[in-house]
Amino acid sequence: MVRPASFSFNAETALSNAFQQSIGGYTAAEIQQKAEAEFDSFVAILRSNGVEVLVVQDTATPSKPDAVFPNNWISMQADGTIYLYPMCTPNRRLERREDIIDLLEEKFAVKKVVDLSAAEASGLFLEGTGSIIFDHPNRKAYACISPRTDRGLLEAHCAQLQYDAIAFDSTDRHGKAVYHTNVMLTIGDQFAVICLESIRNEQEKQMVVDSLTATGLEIVAISEAQMNCFAGNMLQVENAEGKTFLVMSQSAFDSLTSEQRTQLEQYTTLLPVAIPTIETIGGGSARCMLAEIFLPERQ
Repeated sequence: MVRPASFSFNAETALSNAFQQSIGGYTAAEIQQKAEAEFDSFVAILRSNGVEVLVVQDTATPSKPDAVFPNNWISMQADGTIYLYPMCTPNRRLERREDIIDLLEEKFAVKKVVDLSAAEASGLFLEGTGSIIFDHPNRKAYACISPRTDRGLLEAHCAQLQYDAIAFDSTDRHGKAVYHTNVMLTIGDQFAVICLESIRNEQEKQMVVDSLTATGLEIVAISEAQMNCFAGNMLQVENAEGKTFLVMSQSAFDSLTSEQRTQLEQYTTLLPVAIPTIETIGGGSARCMLAEIFLPERQ
């Protein structure tokens, strides 16, 4: 997790992210203070439940308003590979930091770093685990195509990983592409939370449902209104004792029906965190703030 140093509304990313909203009545300093407090509380909640968190402080310069969302520029595999991804927005490319890679190499057994960011020069983007929802045990990768998720790059990356690519279109009620797959789909070890309403093409919808159920996942369908409360933006994590938690924002938790909560609680413990400033202004929620480390530990 990256602790923000200059969190603010990013006008560049707002062009393709309909979830972002500016909040009036607060100074830049007040917004930064709120973001830091929400971040620190989030980390404390994870740690109090035995979840290990590696916190990196964002650098003050250059200013990076979305640095709190590291899952878009980096992903890590259990084979010791780090992937760096091509980012759509120029001011987000500054978030890729060599010192973070160095820190990971100190703590974990990193075999190689694969940098895919050269695709930016061709106007092609694939924003990490924002764009791609990996089902690692079943070697599948789900992605809704958008300005930030190029189908060709997705298929090439999946071929590299030897994963099956499941690509589809997902749009909001205005017909605008959902900017990241991780706001409409979450995959846990035994369940999938998904906004099926946003997949307008019936054949694509059936393809996604069939793929999820073929691997034994129970589908928890959320509405578009719930998706807009970030109910699709969750991440299942595991602590040192092997207990799992489904991390989500308080607004996502509040939007779930009692039936949906019961459905999920069969498999995992729900863990809401209050991050209203970050998710409203940043247009990303709890899952976006977490970059999972699957790298093997150094012996």
